[in-house]
Amino acid sequence: MQNLDLFDTAFGTIPKKLVRRQDPDTSHAAANAVNTTKLEQMVYEAICKFPNGCISDQLLSIFDGYPYSSITARYRSLLDKGFIEDTGERKSGRSGRQQRVMKKSAIKNRPLN
Repeated sequence: MQNLDLFDTAFGTIPKKLVRRQDPDTSHAAANAVNTTKLEQMVYEAICKFPNGCISDQLLSIFDGYPYSSITARYRSLLDKGFIEDTGERKSGRSGRQQRVMKKSAIKNRPLN
């Protein structure tokens, strides 16, 4: 993966946003252990490799050694931060279900190092 010093403070989600107060202590421990900065950066860089957008199945094939939820959970924060966008287009995934097409946001068009 590329080094994204410009994004060092932009990527990552604080652990308390990953759990609810009433969740068990094991969920809170897991939220504190996950490196959301690294995962968000990895997912963002992968999405950038698809100028016309991609679906989850395409990203999951890149990260086949990672759990499904480690990758797909990053979409929301990247969308909220404006790094990626939902194109509004839908494509069929391997399961036959429709998946949203996501791509790098035109708004956050910052250069990669």
